[in-house]
Amino acid sequence: MRKVIPGKKVPDFTVPATGEKTITLSELKGTRVVLYFYPKDSTPGCTTESQGFRDEYLKFRRRNTIILGVSRDSLRSHENFRAKHGFQFDLISDSEEALCKLFDVIKEKNMYGRKVLGIERSTFLIDEEGVLVREWRKVKVKGHVEEVLEALKELS
Repeated sequence: MRKVIPGKKVPDFTVPATGEKTITLSELKGTRVVLYFYPKDSTPGCTTESQGFRDEYLKFRRRNTIILGVSRDSLRSHENFRAKHGFQFDLISDSEEALCKLFDVIKEKNMYGRKVLGIERSTFLIDEEGVLVREWRKVKVKGHVEEVLEALKELS
């Protein structure tokens, strides 16, 4: 599977999501998609980032944009995380790392002195035609949701 490239169409994908849904990118044509990858449910940074998207959810919807969070956690973990924090958007379980590989977000990290492979916090903005129009890598949580909203305003 080839990697995504800004300015190019994102290869179609079908993935399992919360709410017993299956999400297929091509079926979202006509809607913008914010796909944000985060390391793990219920950890401080991931919770703060997800709450930021939750808190600005209506601003994204007004801009014809859906939000999808992605991690390697199970659907069960995602359902609990989503319910606990009242997320209005779905979370994708990428336990097989197919999306992580497509978007090239699995990176070597240093965890308590040992090297591990994990998700590098990253966000991707896909337009109504399925083209990757913007990417943010090595995301810092503070101010990130506002950056994504600003990029959406620039698209309009």
